[in-house]
Parts: sequence; C-alpha cells; structure tokens
Amino acid sequence: MARSTPRQVAINTSLLIALTSSGLVFLILYLFSIDTSFSLVFSVFASILITTYFWIYWSIEKFIYEKIKIIYKTIHRFKSEKDSRKSMSMKDDMLEEVNKDVMNWAEGRIQEIRDLRQKDSFRKEFIGNLSHELKTPIFSIQGYILTLLEGALEDPENNRKFLLNAAKGVDRITLLLEDLDSISKIESGLLKLKKEKFDIVELTKEIFDSLEQKAKRNDIKLKINNPGQNPVLVNADRSKIAQVLTNLLVNSLNYGKEGGVCKVRFYDMDENILTEVADDGIGMSEEHLPRVFERFYRVDKSRSRHVGGSGLGLSIVKHIIEGHDQTINVRSTENVGSTFSFTLEKA
Repeated sequence: MARSTPRQVAINTSLLIALTSSGLVFLILYLFSIDTSFSLVFSVFASILITTYFWIYWSIEKFIYEKIKIIYKTIHRFKSEKDSRKSMSMKDDMLEEVNKDVMNWAEGRIQEIRDLRQKDSFRKEFIGNLSHELKTPIFSIQGYILTLLEGALEDPENNRKFLLNAAKGVDRITLLLEDLDSISKIESGLLKLKKEKFDIVELTKEIFDSLEQKAKRNDIKLKINNPGQNPVLVNADRSKIAQVLTNLLVNSLNYGKEGGVCKVRFYDMDENILTEVADDGIGMSEEHLPRVFERFYRVDKSRSRHVGGSGLGLSIVKHIIEGHDQTINVRSTENVGSTFSFTLEKA
C-alpha cells in the first residue's frame, strides 16, 4: 500500500481541521442565535483551510528537512563527492526516498567491508607465501655456509659443490626479488610500455632457441602452428611480450609430459591476434583455474618447489597483458594439458 506524500498529508489534515473548525464556528453562531449566511460560513471555512494548509505544509517540510539533513550528514560524512543537503520535493514520499538512499549506502559499506576483508585475506596469504619462498633458499644457503665454516671449506671435494649450491639459492632469491619488483612497477604505473610493430612468430622462434636445451632435457618438442608461414604482426611492447611467452613456455616445459609437445598457435581475430600456448602435460582441475594468476599460487606445491621458479610468473604475465588493455585466459583438464591464450592488438 502506497504511503501518502507530505503534500497529501498537508491537504488532508488542513481539510479536516477546516471542516471541524468551520463546523464549530457555525455551531457557536447557531447556539447564540446569530444570523449566518452561506457566504460567511464559506469565508470562515476558506480562511481556516488556507491558513492551516500553509502552516501544516511549512511545518512538515521543516520537520522532514531537519530530520533528513541529519541522516544525510551522517551518510555524507564518509562521502566527499556530494553535499550533505538532499534536494526534496514535497510531492514525493520523502521517507521512502531516504530509506532507499540509506539502504544503498549501507549496501555500499557492506560491500566495501567485504572487499577489505578479502584484501586482508590476500595480504596475509601473500605475506605467508613470500615468507615461505624466502625461507627455503635462505635456510639452504645458511646450511651450506655453516657446513663450509665447520671444516668443509678445507675439503676440495665438497667446498666447490657447497658454494655452487649456495649460489643457486642466491639466484633464486634474486629471481624472486626481480619478479616482485616487476609486479610492483607494473601495478604502480612506473613501468611504461614501449609499443612497436613486430612479428610475434619471429619472436617466438627466438624464444624457442633460448629454451632449446631445457626442452631437450625435459624431452618435449616445441612447435609453432602457423600454416601460412606468414608474419603475424602485432603492436605491443616486444620485450614484455617476450617475457610473457618465455614464462608461459617455461611453465609448459616444467609441467609437460616426457615425449610431449608444446605448441604455440596464432589466430586472426579481426582487430586482435590471439596467441595460444598449449601443452599435453599434467593439466589442472577446474577448481584451480580462477586462481592460477594469483601471486605465489601453486597447484601442486611439492612439484612446483622441485621445478623452481618464483611463483610469480603467471601473475606477471597477467599484469603485462592487462597493461596492453588485452585479456588472458586459461583452460585446462587434468592429465590432458593446459592452454593459455592472450590477445594483442593487430598491427
């Protein structure tokens, strides 16, 4: 059932008061036997009606405005984009309008609280993961150095091996810090993209050459699916896309199966070029797909530690592609393989 508006309340109340007052005046005049004409009764009725209407209308408007102003001052104390005064129309149901505004404001605050809790959860998880990623190589380095100091330094058969293992730990920490620095720069906007026209097929071949030895060790073949053997020109930051392809290909080599194949495919998508990096490795279950681009997220923690890496590669890839105003996606099936696909602007 619809509520009455302030204007309707003022009219109805004024009409009731005018009728009651006019009736009382007419009754008094009748009791005292004073002649009453229709024009006199109508004049009294009209005067009372007009006076009470404007008085009640003004009182209701003042009352509502004062109450609403307090509500909006409370709401807008946390908002800077609007003034605390709310424009009002007495034709409208002001209480309903205020109720809607308060509900919208409350829902906004609830969503903000949820977002803050989620961010706090991510922050705690990030700090925990970072601590774990750093502790592993640091403890390793510490163990080798202590062993050397306790006498292994004088052992020619082991001193060099221990130093090389300690150096690997330092390299892992360095890689981790470099990747963290890259993400920080990309997110803060300090890392500017230098877009240029280049052939992404040629770039892929260069990366294949650099990963040739790793592919042989893992017994995985690297292939480019480019039927026409024509250049595929894109407009992007060449060095950053090289980093994207390298991270995706290394990921495929790490988790591909022995004797398997890693393919890079290109598709013309009108204004964009779609690039896919596909392998036939261990794959992932569907539950992991929404989180694979998160920092330090690992599907198989035990194997991920074994194959190395900072745990930030896919997160960096996502940031770089989104920095080009493009998208990256993943589809995967356990024991079948994974396919990462991203778009770039066609040159």
